[in-house]
Amino acid sequence: MTISLGIDTGGTYTDAVLFDDATGVIAKAKALTTRHDLALGIAAAVGTVLANAQVRAADIALVSLSTTLATNALVEGRGGRVALVFIGFDAGDAERAGLMQALHGDPLIRITGGHDPHGDSLALLDMAALKREVVAIAPTVTGFAVTAQFATRNPAHEIAARDFIVAATGLPVTCGHELSAKLDGPRRALTSVLNARLIGLISGLIAAAQGIMAKHQIDAPLMVVRGDGALMSAAVAKNRPIETILSGPAASLIGASYLTHLPDAIISDIGGTTTDVAMLEHGVPRLDERGATVGGFRTMVEAVAMTTVGLGGDSEVLIANSGMTAGLNLGPRRVVPICLAAVQYPDVVHRALDIQLTHELAHDYDARFVLPLGDAGASEIGLSDGESELLARAKKGAATVSSLVRSHADSSRLARLVTRGLVMMAAFTPTDASHVLGDYVAFDQLAAQKAATLMARQRSAMGKAVADGPVEFSRWVVNTLERQSAETLLDVALTRDGFEGSSLSRHALVAASLDGHKGVVDVSVALTMPVIGLGASAALYYPAVASLLRVQGFVPADADVANAIGAVVGRVRVHADVYVSQPERGRFRVHHPDSLSDVNTMAEALDAAESIARSEALRNATQAGAAAAEVSVSHVLNIAHVEGEELFVDGTVTAVASGRPAVARSFY
Repeated sequence: MTISLGIDTGGTYTDAVLFDDATGVIAKAKALTTRHDLALGIAAAVGTVLANAQVRAADIALVSLSTTLATNALVEGRGGRVALVFIGFDAGDAERAGLMQALHGDPLIRITGGHDPHGDSLALLDMAALKREVVAIAPTVTGFAVTAQFATRNPAHEIAARDFIVAATGLPVTCGHELSAKLDGPRRALTSVLNARLIGLISGLIAAAQGIMAKHQIDAPLMVVRGDGALMSAAVAKNRPIETILSGPAASLIGASYLTHLPDAIISDIGGTTTDVAMLEHGVPRLDERGATVGGFRTMVEAVAMTTVGLGGDSEVLIANSGMTAGLNLGPRRVVPICLAAVQYPDVVHRALDIQLTHELAHDYDARFVLPLGDAGASEIGLSDGESELLARAKKGAATVSSLVRSHADSSRLARLVTRGLVMMAAFTPTDASHVLGDYVAFDQLAAQKAATLMARQRSAMGKAVADGPVEFSRWVVNTLERQSAETLLDVALTRDGFEGSSLSRHALVAASLDGHKGVVDVSVALTMPVIGLGASAALYYPAVASLLRVQGFVPADADVANAIGAVVGRVRVHADVYVSQPERGRFRVHHPDSLSDVNTMAEALDAAESIARSEALRNATQAGAAAAEVSVSHVLNIAHVEGEELFVDGTVTAVASGRPAVARSFY
């Protein structure tokens, strides 16, 4: 048998599972994720699971890690400050694919260079401008992204820019051609920017895991789950953290398949920050070939077809007063629940809540705190003087928002610090609501009740209290989460059925079904495949969600650690794409640095491309941690028919290498 250790680091909890490939789960454990120092949460979970199982650390042959950190960071808009080097593009290209929104004020360096669709140089790379801009900007950023026009046809300019930046600054650099072989330069640039922004975060997570392994003397390979459910080595994940977006949800899909053996199902994994919805079809996760969409950005990362919304147990609860009656907004920002903040800072939290309860009038900042618990790897580079001053005050300890925010400018500065991951907010959440209702009581129930009382006193636009006390307010929050969860599942199912459009679940007829309306017309909308609820809080909410959708619901016995289970039962799977073109009749070009020159026949070009793709896939599989890999090769050719004659236009040769990860040992 082979014993593996699966670890999942989520926004709220870190899970650990010891897994025997012959018998399944040996033991499992949970600990709070400690975002300011990820090693603490990992250490607590790993230490507990080892103690519970009484398994020797020396017997662990493989460690595999899944995480929602990258997904959560993109949903919440967090990450390092990066600069994009944009080579050979027009000014208008930066406005495409959401690129400027993704940069969010980070530097854009646009310089001359780039290639045409056949890989021939359009203009010389302007190294003088590159050197000037990079040297000036480097002290204000944590890394660089480099994308050149048609670099997937010829990456020479991206490589030259990368080599200079690394030599001149020592900062990490992400090249677009390394992440995708597809066209669409602006979207490739977007993916590069997000990758560069995540490097510090994922490197910190991997370092924390490796430190715990060393402490326990676990001498085994460390793997990381990619967004398509496949595994890659920690070394690869450090350079390509964007491929870990949807890592946790992808692992949960693999885990759900293992736990339920259901061939077809809609799977909803609710965490602290997000709810991730995907589908099992014929026993395997459905992939999104268009690229993963997270935080409103469509990347070029191949991943499970996943819908991720900022809705979870730790979603920030805000009163919406835009209409005649008050409403609730849940998320997308994750905050520390008041009940948990009160465990960490009992005197500060209870004293502030008690004082706020004595006030006659409700205030927008009631039951809201700033905690000096930033993300591991968060950087202070590039802060303004005002932001630095506010951060210095916030670092002194937990404090109410009202005591730190002294002006409208301070409010904007605080939002920036939260976005950068340098501080955390604590506020009322669905987790607090569950504490008030007594459905889940793991932390400080009294603090949650006080906060719920303050929230219920908030006023609508008509001047009326939004709820008649803490219990009614908390039930409102939980009902809202369940309803929005059901709507999300319906939207995913309707989209899969070809009903394109946003928020179809809000249509009056669908809403009537969810409301249980029965009049002259009995309106009924139901799913035709079961719902599997995963996550620590799934058992709290998903029986009601399944009931709203008129379908059978499952919450497996190990649903709370499905991610960690999925992390250890996956495989390494990589692909290599090699593009072939015909620049002119009778001359064929293989677009790859290993290709020496053009050839005269299509057969020669395809043979060369297949050889290169096969070698690259095997090499990448080995780097990704596969013990041994099997390779399959496919061709997609674009053939035109001109005056009765077939004419080769272009084609792509793809080699896929897959295999189980290498392990330290197996014993019988």
